[in-house]
Amino acid sequence: MKFGFDIDDTLINLREYAFHYYQEQLDQPVDIAVFHDLNRVEIHEAFGLSDEEGKNMWNRSLDFLYFTNCPLYSGALELLKQLQSDGHEIYYITSRPIEYTENTFNWMVEKGFPIVRENFFCGMKDSEKVEIIKNLQLDYYFDDKPAVLNTLTGESVNVIVKDQSYNRHLDLLRVENWDELGDLINSEIK
Repeated sequence: MKFGFDIDDTLINLREYAFHYYQEQLDQPVDIAVFHDLNRVEIHEAFGLSDEEGKNMWNRSLDFLYFTNCPLYSGALELLKQLQSDGHEIYYITSRPIEYTENTFNWMVEKGFPIVRENFFCGMKDSEKVEIIKNLQLDYYFDDKPAVLNTLTGESVNVIVKDQSYNRHLDLLRVENWDELGDLINSEIK
């Protein structure tokens, strides 16, 4: 089978990592409950930043956020290695800016992700992911972002949502953690 995965907030806990980084950079403590109640992907509102200020801070922070110690979700790496070991094809499809393609690929290799160059796609707009997914003829695709997930409705791929506060309005199959995803995948493919 062919499995496709987004990276940020699907494989790694990027937004929460950024939330803690923003607190440090802005010297502004904000309760983690505020983060868990955000109803959009962007986190800057929790710090009183405008959309423009938030975009600027995000863009200034990307090298640090992407390539330092952002934690992987527990069980993510193990499940991906299991899928590879079981003979499945694994694809990574991320909307990270194109200039981060090489560093992202190398970072994933360093972290031990089962990855091959031809199965790694980076640098497209969210709305363009659907074309890649369709062309790959994925059996399953796992993502968190409503803008991406909404483009996949009506497609043949089985879409699974990584539960986040900003995507709970979506009526799609969802999991809260990678153990749940593993159980779901293992029950589906047996």
